[in-house]
Amino acid sequence: MSKSPSNTAGRPAVRAQALCKRFGDLVALDHVDLEVSLSEVVALVGPSGGGKSTFLRCLNGLEPIDSGTITIAGQTVDTRDPSIHTIRAQIGMVFQQFNLFPHLTARENVALAPRVVRGLSQNDAERLGEDKLTRVGLSHKFHSYPAELSGGQQQRVAIARSLAMQPKVMLFDEPTSALDPEMIGEVLAVMRDLAASGMTMIVVSHELGFVREAASRVAFFDNGRIVECDTPQKMLNGAADARAREFFQRML
Repeated sequence: MSKSPSNTAGRPAVRAQALCKRFGDLVALDHVDLEVSLSEVVALVGPSGGGKSTFLRCLNGLEPIDSGTITIAGQTVDTRDPSIHTIRAQIGMVFQQFNLFPHLTARENVALAPRVVRGLSQNDAERLGEDKLTRVGLSHKFHSYPAELSGGQQQRVAIARSLAMQPKVMLFDEPTSALDPEMIGEVLAVMRDLAASGMTMIVVSHELGFVREAASRVAFFDNGRIVECDTPQKMLNGAADARAREFFQRML
């Protein structure tokens, strides 16, 4: 597997080394290595059950690893360490489901964590919420409740909520998979804008148009391993690994 170049500080923004994770007899991750540079966008692609989502959850400390190491911006992610909550606050996570609080407006959903976790005043948190909602194209929806928003708008609120914590890295776990086709484009447009702005991103996605346009590298997962990692052009147009090549031929 090719390695990414180091960032300006001489170390990657994300480094996973020899990650192993089991669920009983199931090997979910089998000695996975990946380095992601500052401002790089890496897409994780592969068949269902290949380990992509588990890998993201381990990076964010939502799943403890059995062995290996994870560092985010030079800090070790260790679920046994009380500081895990501080580190996790620097990692934005966008899931398939939106997980918004139904009784809070869009602005209140985005402002909640900065107020509770970072200690911002209510006024400052609300101004921050408005700023992030504006960034994702929802300046007209500050006072709307989730039930009043489309699926694409709810996912954009979820992205704004993550951005409000000023993360060093954004993780996306198939963020468009629960959306109707006409809503997918608006979420991908926000993600393209984030990529263009220099946000470090790791994205699980089968939206190969987005992968080709926005990702700097594609890591192909199968049976808990990264079997190949290269540029989108090389991976989508003729991956060296036969399993990856067959997968992309079917998807394209």
